[in-house]
Amino acid sequence: MRLQFIGAAHEVTGSCHYMQIGENHILVDCGMEQGTNTFENCELPVEEAMIDYVLLTHAHVDHSGMLPLLYAKGFRGKIYATEATADLCSIMLRDCAHIQMQEAEWKNRKAKRHSGIEPHVPIYTMEDAEETIRSIVPCAYDRIIEINENIRIRFTDIGHLLGSASIEVWAREENIEKKLVFSGDIGNMDQPLLRDPQMTKEADYVIMESTYGDRLHSAERPDYIGELAQIIQETLDKGGNVVIPSFAVGRTQEMLYFIRAIKGQGLVKNHDNFPVYVDSPLAVEATGIFNRNVGSCFDEEALSLVKAGINPISFPGLRLSITSDESKFINMDETPKVIISASGMCDAGRVRHHLKHNLWRPECTILFVGYQSVGTPGRMLLDGVTEMKLFGETVDVRAQIRTLSGMSGHADKNGLINWIQNFEKKPDRVFIVHGEDSVTVSFANCLHDEYGYTTYAPYSGTRFDLANNCFEYEALPVLVKKKTKEQTPSGVYARLVAAGQRLLAIIKRSEGMANKDLAKFADQINSLCDKWN
Repeated sequence: MRLQFIGAAHEVTGSCHYMQIGENHILVDCGMEQGTNTFENCELPVEEAMIDYVLLTHAHVDHSGMLPLLYAKGFRGKIYATEATADLCSIMLRDCAHIQMQEAEWKNRKAKRHSGIEPHVPIYTMEDAEETIRSIVPCAYDRIIEINENIRIRFTDIGHLLGSASIEVWAREENIEKKLVFSGDIGNMDQPLLRDPQMTKEADYVIMESTYGDRLHSAERPDYIGELAQIIQETLDKGGNVVIPSFAVGRTQEMLYFIRAIKGQGLVKNHDNFPVYVDSPLAVEATGIFNRNVGSCFDEEALSLVKAGINPISFPGLRLSITSDESKFINMDETPKVIISASGMCDAGRVRHHLKHNLWRPECTILFVGYQSVGTPGRMLLDGVTEMKLFGETVDVRAQIRTLSGMSGHADKNGLINWIQNFEKKPDRVFIVHGEDSVTVSFANCLHDEYGYTTYAPYSGTRFDLANNCFEYEALPVLVKKKTKEQTPSGVYARLVAAGQRLLAIIKRSEGMANKDLAKFADQINSLCDKWN
């Protein structure tokens, strides 16, 4: 019975944890790394084809974005997630695949100008994403689900994103049972639309995020509506646009919620029915999913609006941009406006076009409403860069760069402490993950020194024996090395290699089968080899 830390160890993105329970191999999350990463992640301890189950805390790409690559490398197990997370993944994983394929196409067009450059191959395809989505098993909140006779799980609403959850895992091996709780990303209190995080009462081990483990939100609930109304008023008065780089799922819908209130209360003067563009096909689809999950995920305030016949995230003047022509029109129209566009960290997507058209204009405002990872263009703008390269062109930064105070889907330090203190008995150990290097250490020390918890902030590769409550291996940090051009399998050949690895994994798991079945399997493999020899 083993737990191993793979991703988001002393880093904020790329969440991934591995468990071995008897003969079962399980991942909790399989996320994509974003921004600048300081440390190398270790490899999975088994081939991808050996993974039986994935438990997914929520749909954000840094928790789910590598699932199609897992499939491409041979995974054929089940992915357990909440119903809303399953809905969101159905659009987000397709969008990830589309981005991968678009980037490969762009790089290959650029490579044609130079000789000797190997074609760029996307890390996974749309087919991989589609097959991954078919593997998802939607689960209701608060129900114990028996995966097999040795593993049970339960999803609890953690209030971070539509469908987000902490996951309780009851694991049995021989006569020993241990309970683990993976916090996922713990939500902020009093967020618009979503319920507050629900608490868990007991666990032997807790694997806990620490994104904001070194900072506090405002003691008073921020006046998001008033502050946003003022920013819109000032910008429109100057004849400029408010560009809001926003995550398509979650933050975009919250912004629509605020703007509906601003328009309903008439808080922006002399700009009647000012246009608001949502320029992201993904955000448009996600908004539809929010509307379909009202009953299971919305808080009482949002539900009361729905019962009164008011859509909390729609209003007059809202324009949804789907096609590229519709997107281009936005910057051709000189009417002062609000533009909400993905991605939230400005590292991809249509928002980069809007930055190109608006960053150089002093009358415009670029308004950040979410966390910006180190190394992303969004973080660079917040840190005060004076120019930025966009689509091969250097653009001066003259627009106002603003943030919406306290806007966060993550609990702050006090919120994290409140969550762990709701456990009725202190867990045997609390593992601190999903935070920047210094934050994981400081938050682990805080819980230990001030509150008496046994804590540990593991580096990638650390292995822990759950049955005996001891470490098998305490990994040291391995700094990311500068990438070198290695000869790696590409294209269809890479898929062939993955298929071979999957076949080898199946062979390893066939020990103990009836001799007749093994002989038939061997004959089939030999026949295939003869055909291709």
